[in-house]
Parts: sequence; C-alpha cells; structure tokens
Amino acid sequence: MTRPARGRLARYGFAEGDGGVRAADLLGPDGLGLWRAQEQEPAGERAAELLAALSRAADPDLALRQLHRLVEAERRDTGTSTVLDALHDDPGLRRRLVAVLGASSALGDHLVANPGQWTVLNTAADGLAPTADGRLDLDLAGRLTPSTQPVAVLRQAYRLALLRIAAADLTGGRGLEQTMAALSALADATLAQAYRIAVGELPDGTPEPALAVVAMGKCGGDELNYVSDVDVIFVAADDADLAVATTVAARLIGVCGLVAWPVDAALRPEGNRGPLVRTLASHLAYYRRWARTWEFQALLKARPAAGDLALAGEWISSLAPLVWTAAERPEAVQDVRSMRRRIIENIPAKELDREIKRGSGGLRDIEFAVQLLQLVHGRGDESLRVPGTIPALRALVAGGYVGRADGEALLRGYRFLRAVEHRLQLQGLRRTHTVPTEPAALRWLAAALGYQAAPGRSAVEEFRAEWVTHASEVRRLHAKLLYRPLLESVARVPADGLRLTPEAARNRLKTLGFADPAGALRHLQALTGGVSRTAAIQRTLLPVLLSEFADAPEPDRGLLNYRQVSDSLGSTPWYLRLLRDEGPVARRLARVLSSSRYAADLLAREPEALRLLADDTELTPRGPEVLCDGFTAAAARHTDPVQATRAVRALRRRELVRLSCADLLSRAGGLAPRPERGATAAPLADVTTVGTALSAVTDATLTAALRIARAARPELPGLRFAIIGMGRLGGYESNYLSDADVLFVYDPPPGGNDSQASAAAQAIAEELRRLLGMPAPDPALGVDADLRPEGRQGPLVRSLAAYQQYYARWSKVWEAQALLRARFVCGDADLGDRFEEMIAPVRWPADGLTREQVVEIRRIKARVETERLPRGADPATHTKLGRGGLSDVEWAVQLLQLRHAGVHPQLRGTRTLDGLDAARDAGLVDAEDAAAMAAGWTLAAQVRNALMLVRGRAGDQLPRHGVELAGVARLLGRDDPGEFLDEYLRTARRSRTAMERVLDA
Repeated sequence: MTRPARGRLARYGFAEGDGGVRAADLLGPDGLGLWRAQEQEPAGERAAELLAALSRAADPDLALRQLHRLVEAERRDTGTSTVLDALHDDPGLRRRLVAVLGASSALGDHLVANPGQWTVLNTAADGLAPTADGRLDLDLAGRLTPSTQPVAVLRQAYRLALLRIAAADLTGGRGLEQTMAALSALADATLAQAYRIAVGELPDGTPEPALAVVAMGKCGGDELNYVSDVDVIFVAADDADLAVATTVAARLIGVCGLVAWPVDAALRPEGNRGPLVRTLASHLAYYRRWARTWEFQALLKARPAAGDLALAGEWISSLAPLVWTAAERPEAVQDVRSMRRRIIENIPAKELDREIKRGSGGLRDIEFAVQLLQLVHGRGDESLRVPGTIPALRALVAGGYVGRADGEALLRGYRFLRAVEHRLQLQGLRRTHTVPTEPAALRWLAAALGYQAAPGRSAVEEFRAEWVTHASEVRRLHAKLLYRPLLESVARVPADGLRLTPEAARNRLKTLGFADPAGALRHLQALTGGVSRTAAIQRTLLPVLLSEFADAPEPDRGLLNYRQVSDSLGSTPWYLRLLRDEGPVARRLARVLSSSRYAADLLAREPEALRLLADDTELTPRGPEVLCDGFTAAAARHTDPVQATRAVRALRRRELVRLSCADLLSRAGGLAPRPERGATAAPLADVTTVGTALSAVTDATLTAALRIARAARPELPGLRFAIIGMGRLGGYESNYLSDADVLFVYDPPPGGNDSQASAAAQAIAEELRRLLGMPAPDPALGVDADLRPEGRQGPLVRSLAAYQQYYARWSKVWEAQALLRARFVCGDADLGDRFEEMIAPVRWPADGLTREQVVEIRRIKARVETERLPRGADPATHTKLGRGGLSDVEWAVQLLQLRHAGVHPQLRGTRTLDGLDAARDAGLVDAEDAAAMAAGWTLAAQVRNALMLVRGRAGDQLPRHGVELAGVARLLGRDDPGEFLDEYLRTARRSRTAMERVLDA
C-alpha cells in the first residue's frame, strides 16, 4: 500500500505503519469489503457509515479486528454473515456493537466464540435499546443450547446481560449510577440463580434450609463494578439449618465462581477462620461482644440479596442498633482512621501513585470519609442510613454535615474514579484498579473515557490533568472530613443527645446541669427550628456544644452567648460552615463562650473575629513591629482623625480577641495538635507572655494614636514629642483591662519659644487622650498620666528639661520607685532615650537608699495596705493589694532595685520577675524566698487575668465560693475550686513571709 493510503485510513483512527496495512487488509475485498484500495476511499455509503462508527470506538483497530473475527466466525458456522447488513439497517445496533468491540477485548472474544449472540444488542421493535437492568434472560440462553447444564446456561445468561449493560454504558444509555445499580442487580440475580441451583442439587428429601444471602461491600451498596469479588454474609435461621445451609452456601460460591466472579465471605464474623454460615443468634452474640469498628463499618452496606430475604431483613434490623451505637466507642473514630492508613501502607510502592481505588486520593478515601460521617451522625439522623456511597453523600450534604461545595467535589471525584475503574476492568474483564503506564494503554484509556486532544495537549495529557485535579481534591477533603475534630466530639455524645426533640432536649439539659432548662430549650428551639440548612447544621453542632457548655460553671450563659453570636452571624454563609468544617472551631468557640464574659463580649461586638479560632497561627501573639506597622497603616487610610482612631481601636479589639481566646484555650488545653495538618499550637506560654503581648498591643495603639493626634493639630516645626510607659505598661505586665500609665515629654525646637512648644505638646496629648477615650463599641483605652510630677495637680506635659529640674530638686522616693518601670513607648526615639538617660541616676541611685528612705518606703507600703485596699475586701485573697499578692512582691523587688541597682546593673530592668531573678542571682535575696515570691506573683497575676476574663470587668478580689471561683479554677486547669482556693492562700502566705523578710532586711 502507498503512503497516501495509510494516511487516509489514519483519518479514521486506524494505526499507521504495519497496523495501517493490516487495517487495509481487513477492510479490503478479501476482508470486510469496506475499502476500495485503488480509489483509496470507502466502498460506498454503507461502508462509510461503518468506518465512521469504527473511528469513534475507543480503539478503532481493536473494533475492526473483532468485527472481522465476528464476520469470519459467522461465515464459518453458517456459511454466511448477517452482521454487516444488520449494522447498516440498525444504527442503534451499529453504535452499541462497535462501542463494545472497541472497548472490551473480552466481550469481543465472547461474541466471536458465540456467533449470533450480538443480536441481543438489536434495537427493539418499539425503537428502544435493549434492556440493560441486570435481569437474566434464562429462556434465551436455554434456547441457544437446550441440553446445557444449569451452570452453563447461567453463565451464558450472565454474559449476555453483562453485554447489554456494557453497551448501554459505553453509548451513554446509562449513567454511572444506573450502570452500578444494573451490575449490582445482575449480581443479585446471579446469586439467586446459583442459590436455586445449589438447593436443586440437594439429595432428594432434604428440606430447603432457611438461609439468607446478605450482600455486602460494593454489591450491598448497589455500586458494583464490572469485575469484583461479590462480598456476602450467610445467615441461617437456627442450628437445625446449619449443616444443609453450609452445603448450599459452599455450592453457591462454587457456581458463582464458574459463572461470573468469586464470592467473598471474608466479612463474616472471624473472617475466613470462622464458620461459613452462622445462625442469626450467633451473629448477634458475636457483634455484641467481639466485633471491631471496621466490622460495623462494613455493615453500613448490608442488603438482602438472595435466599430467604425476610431472614436477611431480620438480620439487618437486629444488628442496626449495634451499628448505630458503634461510633460511641472511645476508639471508634481512631479505628476508622487507622484502618485507612493501613490500607495505604499495604499498597506496593510501584503502584501507589497509580491506584485509583486504595491509593491516596482514590475511591477508598471518599468511602471512608462518608462511612465515618454516617457512623457518627447516623445515630441521630435516620436519613443517613443508606448503603450506597453516592446516596449517603447526598444525604450528608442535605443534612448539613458536609458543605455543598465539598459534597459536589467528592461526587465529581467519585464519578471520575469509578468511570476510570469501569473502563479499565471492561477492557479485559479482569480485576484491576491501577492506571497503566504504557503509552498505548494510556491512549486507549483516554479515548475510552471520551477525552480528546486540546490545543497544546494530547488526550492523555487531558486525562492526566483531570485525574490529578480530582485526586488532589479528594485527598484534601478526605483529610478535612476524616480528621474533623468535631467528629470525635459528636461521637462522644450519646445517641439520645443527638435527637433534639423537645422532650429529649429538656431531659438532656437537666442532665447537663443547666439552671434554667426551659430558657435553654427556648434558645435551642430558636437555633434549630424549621427545615432550613442553617437549622440542620445547628442540630449537628449543638449536641457537642451543649456538652462543652455543661463543663462550665454557668452552662446557661455559654448557650446564651452562643445564641447571640449565632443571631449576629447566622445568615452569614461562612459562619456555620466554619464551625462544622474547620478543625476544632466549634469546640473552641464553646469553650471561649462558656468560660469568659470578656471574650464573649468582644465576639459579640465583632463576631467575624471568630475566624481566628480556625488556625493556630492566628492565635499566636503578633510581634511589636508587626502590630505597630499594621495599626499605623490602618490609621493612614483615613484623613479624618475620628475615623482613623476607630480603625485603630477596631484593630486593637481584634488583637484583644486573639489574645484572650489564645489565653483561654491554652489554659484550658483547647489548643491541641491538628492531625490533618500536622501542626501544633503556639499558645500563650505563661502570664508574663500575656502581659508582654497585651503591652505590645497598647504600644501599637499609642503609636498610631500619637500620629493621628499630631496630624490633627497644627504642627510646630522641630517639636519633639515622646510617650513614656509607666506602671504595668512600662513593666510589660499589662492585663486585659489595664489603662495605659504614661508620661508625656517634649523638647522644643532649637531656639524656639518654649510656651508655644508647651501649648503644642499639650494639644497633642489632650487630643490623643480624647480620641482614645471617645465612646465606641470597642474597648476603651484609658490614658492615665497621674504618675507625672505633682500628680494631677501638675501639668499634663513637661519638657525634658522640666522633668530633669523636677527630679533633681523636688522628687520623692516614691517617684523614684515609680520610675523603675519607665520605658520609651513611642514618638521621638532619641528624646525617649535621653529621658531614660536622665532618670537613670534617679531610679538607680549610685549610693542606694538612705535609712530614712527605706523607712519611708516601708511607711508608704503600710499606708497603701490600710488606705487603698477597698472597703470590705478580703486581704487574704485580694490579688493586687492583698497579702502575698502583686503589690507585695513588686514593692520588695523595687526596694531591692532602689538599694542595689546602682552597683548591680543586672537589676536595671522594668519587669518584676526579671528583677527578682537578678536579685537572687546577685545573692541579694534568698533563693527560697525568691521562689516563694515568684510563685505568689505569678499565681496572683494569673488569677487577676482569669477574674477579668471570667467576669468581663475589672476586679482583683478572688471570691471564696460561687461560680466565679469555679470559673477561675476551671480556667487555670484546676478541677476542685476548694482545693484551688487553698492553693492560692498557701502560696500567698509564703509569698508574704518572703516579702516581709526582704522589706525588713
């Protein structure tokens, strides 16, 4: 043949080279007579139609060879062939038969071996395609060979039914779900016929046993593929049936193996080691006592298939209560996850990336995620109790357990992977789930799946691209769903707690300790009422959240806070999706809302901030530079000072949400490893970290506010202005409701008018205080300058020279003590450094303190204890001014600094605990006393912060009983409030004794 001839045949999809020559031979006058070699064109219109049909086959060469063999077989058997005429007369037949011949060498071989059976693909007289529903046409098979044994008849009938299903599948007559259902129905029919054959072979007089054949696995889920073991379990009615039933079951397995596929009974109790048939009672006893989680997982797809269908239904109904409580086992969720990991570990390394069934991103990922969700949520929602993967996934989406987008992505992935599996198995009718690597095999697979070349990409590349996309998405969603922390929480809720009917909810609320069950029930009804998707998701979340709320001293408040947040965000698309899908957000939110009025109030003001709970990195304190850059950038986006300040305060509120939630969760153990991401939490480590983080937020707020204030007032060229942090701000020991203790200092322009500079600086300071103190939904930041020289009677702002003059001539020892915590916060850095240099000899006197100054400090300390302690306060449990509390330790450390920092530079810091450590290392305080004071200060600071978080308002008094004491104890990880109070009193007493030794030394 000439090259042009090969080129023309290639346009029909036939291979070039030797393959092209072979195609020409098959098509020529000595073959099918479809090709005129001289003219290099089809031999007429009929030939052109058939060549066009062959070109559309998955493998045109295979289809041509099989058709040629089929024609030759007919001619050999009958002396003539009718198939070509039939293909011309019946376009439907032509489309179906050519599709089968080009996609399945095994079915083509069957048709060649059985000439005439292609007629089952004829279009019916009514113009419809032949039925492809999996029913067996035993009469037709019997007419073919009247004397054939039953097994051979069944085999012929099975192949013809499979042929009809494949033809409908390949030509679009059946979708994936219909194809899987037809294959499952064919399996049922085959099992039923094999059962009849087995019973018919029993010795005369042997009564038929009461034996049920239960379909499991893919067959049970009506999602069987072309070549697969058919999983079954055999159930006998009672012991009298066992012997005969075992004989029938064994013969059924043998018949099916000869007809179609192996029957696998390994899912039965004890697997292959156990008896092939058990009675219903024996099954129940096993599942109640010995069954493992994976065995209940397998029962999700159990379905009557053959034999005594009523007995099969009774078996399934009897086991259902066990199936729908299996997830309540402590190890259940982890068992399913471990089983999935073991499956992947057992895949040969060379097949790992090509396995579409067991590999990562494969069918098993989808099935395991869906089945685990069914086990957990199906206890309370009967709509999830369906055997098939696709119906179950749809039910999970409808019920709000899986997001719509996630559900659609999984459905697309499942359909794609199943289609690939079907085409791979149909080619040779052999069991395989591995995508080939050979180029020719890949080209065939891509063509069989309908892929075509696109600009710049071959059909194989198009297939690979879609495969990678689906596998990646399946992997992601598998991890998201299978490792969703909410699953474990839901699994721990008893099944009755998942059914939020009014009566069940009322009883559960009483059990959980809600003080006002009727009021709580009204909240539940408001959140879960109706048939909306929002209500459905709330019904999933609330059983878990109620358990979390119940652990708090005030469960009712936690539920109320949750309703308020939900009312604010309930119509926001991402809100409930975030709680359901994103890691531990739901449990974290419940813990925050039930533990802290402070955090709950912040979230009520800015509900969108709860997004922070989704990611551990979002619960990590931001660095000072990051905060300052962010706050000043937010201010710079507004020209109006009020709007700019609101933006800054909103960012401050967001940071307070971040820090309070991180503090609450790290204290309560709520920041846990993320199994699906391999990440660990980065919580606030201790109270000093909290103080540092809160001080950094205040620093950033003052930095941005100072820029706004300076821009809002007429600028005096050359004026330098700085803010000095004092008190807890200066010591990096701020708490959640701390004011900003500051000093304002300025330096006039060189040669400038000092009165003008003073007025300009005064205006800046007043504007800053005004802006930060404006009424707003954000927490206010008070700017307190009372530690300035002369206190409230003195000017708000002083020049550096005025400060220097004052401290040199008139300052008292208590003012030097206050300066121990002074540090530059913002403004002109050079001015801040000069201020710190100026006060160094005042706060760190080279010669220490005189005896009179030490006595004065002791006198002031005693006066503070008697005059500043609030009336009625308990000095034993007042965290700030009480015995052994914050003030005691701070005064002791500050006395050591005033006396010795001039000689010991390591004492020159603003942090209390750092100063205490330095004094211990320098031998200025006994190590045991230092440890006692450090423990007292730390616990008092923790309790003070916890009180603010629990109450939502300032307060330094630790109560001796009640819900606030219980809330503080829980927040600090103590189980018994009484024992915690004893611990606090004991620690405070030791701290007080150590402090007295330091002050009296």
